[in-house]
Amino acid sequence: MKQESIAEAPRRLSTPKRTAPRSNLRRAVRDNLQELLALLGGAALWELLGWGLGLQWLPPFSTVMEALLQFARSGVILSNLRSSLQALVFGFALSLIFGLILGALMGRYRYVEKAFDVYVYALFVCPSIVLAPIFFAIFGLSDSSRVAIIFVYSTFVIVINTATAIRTVDPSLVEMARSFGCREDQIFSRILMPASLPLVFAGIRLGMGRAVKGMINGEMLIAFVGLGALAQKYGAQFDAAKVFAIAMVVLIIGLATNALVQLLENRLTGWAD
Repeated sequence: MKQESIAEAPRRLSTPKRTAPRSNLRRAVRDNLQELLALLGGAALWELLGWGLGLQWLPPFSTVMEALLQFARSGVILSNLRSSLQALVFGFALSLIFGLILGALMGRYRYVEKAFDVYVYALFVCPSIVLAPIFFAIFGLSDSSRVAIIFVYSTFVIVINTATAIRTVDPSLVEMARSFGCREDQIFSRILMPASLPLVFAGIRLGMGRAVKGMINGEMLIAFVGLGALAQKYGAQFDAAKVFAIAMVVLIIGLATNALVQLLENRLTGWAD
């Protein structure tokens, strides 16, 4: 009897490992059930209003999905989506590097903050689309114009949030590091940046959302390529279904990029919970 119980023990211990994926799946469904129901309810309301009101500028949800399916079958969306995403990735990467570096310096050093603070807030408050003619005059009808617009849209919110995050780190942590003989680069890498990551990622999420807006605005007003060019084309033709279909693609891009940033944030700031 003892030998049988010992042999059966590993099987009993291994049972939770088999059921763990199922429990994780149930937990994920339970956590996202309200969001899923909200999306389904919104789509149903859109469908009812589209058919009930009969407005030209508000097509039913099913009509929009049909237009999106036609775009996908013809390959129009994929070719333009590739062009838009290339500009988005490059422009946001530049804004992320520049924003984190300048924001960290402004948050750490008072003289850097005094030198750049007025310019950062002025460009943050100023509507970024106002700079579109300037970028058009400098770069012409090129990808550089779109990248510049995306950069301006997303950089300064990252700078402001990063500087605020660095300034809100507990000063006693810095003093303790100094008392143990830490150099300035060690204080940055081991104290300031880890402690400020939650607020820094809040700025990155805001910057990503603004980058998607800059991508569309730049394509509609400067470069006339990508998804923005499609929206401009079918908007001029008063084809509301296709315009909404393009808007759905932009919405999916925004949600997907936000989910990627959220996933990275959860991995790097799990200790904050």
